[in-house]
Amino acid sequence: MAEAHNLIPDSNLAAAKSHVEAMCRIFDEGHYPMVEITRPWSQFNPVLKGEFSRPAALRTYLTREFAGLIAMQADIKINPSRRRRDLYDPELFTNLSEDEWDLRKKKLFLFNPERIDISLNRLEHYTSTKAEDFQKHILFTNYRMHVEAFIGLFPDCAKPANAGAQMHAYHHVEPGNNGITLINIGVGPANAKTITDHVAVLRPDLMIMVGHCGGLRNHQEIGDYVLASAYLRADRVMEEVLPAHIPVIPNFILNLSLRRELEAAGIAYRTGTVYTTDNRNWEFNQRATIETMKMSRSIAVDMESATIAANGYRYRIPHATLLCVSDKPLHGRPKLSNEAQAFYKNSKEKHLEMAINAVHSVRDQYPAGLPNDDVRSFDEPLLGSAGKD
Repeated sequence: MAEAHNLIPDSNLAAAKSHVEAMCRIFDEGHYPMVEITRPWSQFNPVLKGEFSRPAALRTYLTREFAGLIAMQADIKINPSRRRRDLYDPELFTNLSEDEWDLRKKKLFLFNPERIDISLNRLEHYTSTKAEDFQKHILFTNYRMHVEAFIGLFPDCAKPANAGAQMHAYHHVEPGNNGITLINIGVGPANAKTITDHVAVLRPDLMIMVGHCGGLRNHQEIGDYVLASAYLRADRVMEEVLPAHIPVIPNFILNLSLRRELEAAGIAYRTGTVYTTDNRNWEFNQRATIETMKMSRSIAVDMESATIAANGYRYRIPHATLLCVSDKPLHGRPKLSNEAQAFYKNSKEKHLEMAINAVHSVRDQYPAGLPNDDVRSFDEPLLGSAGKD
């Protein structure tokens, strides 16, 4: 097995857990807990602080962050702050907008307590599962067949309480939330943005889109795989918060792990640009779309991958995309019902298993989370950096 990175010293975990328990008590008593961190190594920004809500749902993430900081001799203080707002408080709305936020700030303090409250509430509404059941490793799909394969692999997983929920989630729960969550997000970039807006407050270690795509190259076959190395963002739902000219790429380490799984399985695949569109019927207005596909050298088209990647970039969550070619719209192989159903039946288990195996490999190698240099700004020092930030 590859050498593990970023192991947290056991001697610091007890102190970190004590801090998180203090946060939970303060929250249960009706206040937002305030976290104040003094970093003796920082010359210009030694004291960081921020409020939290529902720390029990963030327990694993907070414990790991605190333990790492304690190992570097940081001092952590936990105190009550404001009284908790009711979710029906009209003033809560004014504290939800990211318009004035600096999304490059230390990721521990990325979200204010009002945003944490509303996002966890909506996450539970959409998925019909508890926020505390979400695991560190998130897989997204838009097919019931992947759900069936997941349940087949993990029959005892935590399942939705409401069969009518919009985006069912299933959680293979392991100690320390170290398992895998699968969310069936449905179709389209609006759903992809909605769910990742809310998942982000949990600070997962990674997000992977496990879906299907239209293959755009002559030599692709139905059942081949696509490992995204870049995205052409024609989804449009992110334009206000992240203009399409900003480049977004998958996490290199995640892609290496997925590639190893593909090669071990002996499955044909291509790496390249995935074109994500908000128009499921782009074939009815072809000229501009096909011209952009040609200029971008895209190898596949879908409706969710770039949106998930863009929100992973914004919220600094390592992300990747593993797609399977289900149709070839430019080569006389459109997605039709009978063919599609046969394809789905034959592809679902292997597709999901490769993604899960890649997660296991990365998780074992990086138990304290993947490096996130690729989603950090050049003027954004690490929270635990020994520099003069």
